[in-house]
Amino acid sequence: MRRSHILGVGHCVPEHVVTNQDLTRLMDTSDEWIQQRTGIRERRYSDGCTGASDMGAVAAKEALTRAGLDASAIQCIVFATLSPDVDMPASAFLLQEKLGMSGIPAFDVRNQCSGFVYSLAVADQFVKTGAYDYVLVVGSEVHSTGLDLSTRGRDVAVIFGDGAAAAVVGPSPDPDRGILSTHLHAEGKYAEKLWVEAPGSRLRPRLTEEMITGPDGRVFPHMEGRYVFRHAVVRLAEVIREALDANGVSAADLDLLIPHQANLRINQMVAGELGLRDEQVVNNIDRYGNTTAASIPLALYEALETGRLQPGMLVCLAAFGAGFTWGSALLRW
Repeated sequence: MRRSHILGVGHCVPEHVVTNQDLTRLMDTSDEWIQQRTGIRERRYSDGCTGASDMGAVAAKEALTRAGLDASAIQCIVFATLSPDVDMPASAFLLQEKLGMSGIPAFDVRNQCSGFVYSLAVADQFVKTGAYDYVLVVGSEVHSTGLDLSTRGRDVAVIFGDGAAAAVVGPSPDPDRGILSTHLHAEGKYAEKLWVEAPGSRLRPRLTEEMITGPDGRVFPHMEGRYVFRHAVVRLAEVIREALDANGVSAADLDLLIPHQANLRINQMVAGELGLRDEQVVNNIDRYGNTTAASIPLALYEALETGRLQPGMLVCLAAFGAGFTWGSALLRW
């Protein structure tokens, strides 16, 4: 069985920067309050006419260029997003059309913050088993059009930003390098701890004015922050150790940890639990906020661009998010 590897990574972030100070004009908050709780200083918002597939297409084209491949080489598209362009069909089909990849299979993965790790695991299996040679994995989110940008929604609204990143997965040119293993988990009993309730098929009608303007704001994300925080720290540390144990290595052998960018304090606590130094952990949440399915590939892209990630390094990707879902991937870069 051949080994798969990430052959190229691309990214796309909106030009519009929204600082914490900007948000103070919309809600009762402060730069200090946001930074102390999340580590976020700013995030990017799209122009309101941009969908997840639009940014995903830009990121995908860059990833193809960096992989040295033409679009015709891609045999499958796996698109991770919780903010699809439209309710139906899947945004993967819209992305496929923008990239001119006619006829190949394409599908969305709705696993929120763990979406990229789940999608990478799918691509890894496709390539390892020989089902496809090259798979395009995209994580793209437009959160800004679905946030309650008022004091009512501030606990969640200050966290999220827009962005996209993509990876081309294909056969590793070196048998000693590539994706070593992936590890996926979910626990649906916690679904209501972090969710968007409406619109939904169990509601009749699916959308009403009350769902938008009412005191509960049922169309906006709701989160039990402390509950999610505690579970994230435990599960991330567990799934990272699972990946390390599966490959007979320890945290001391790890060159880089690239975690999901949900909260800087979560990542710092996980790093401390594993005995990792600050320079071993990639964090960019201060500049992008939580971009959900795009956060890990965006951080991966920056690690490559800045030279922090070099060939031969042992790197772990790890995510935790709504569902609850969590997962990890260990790679020899």
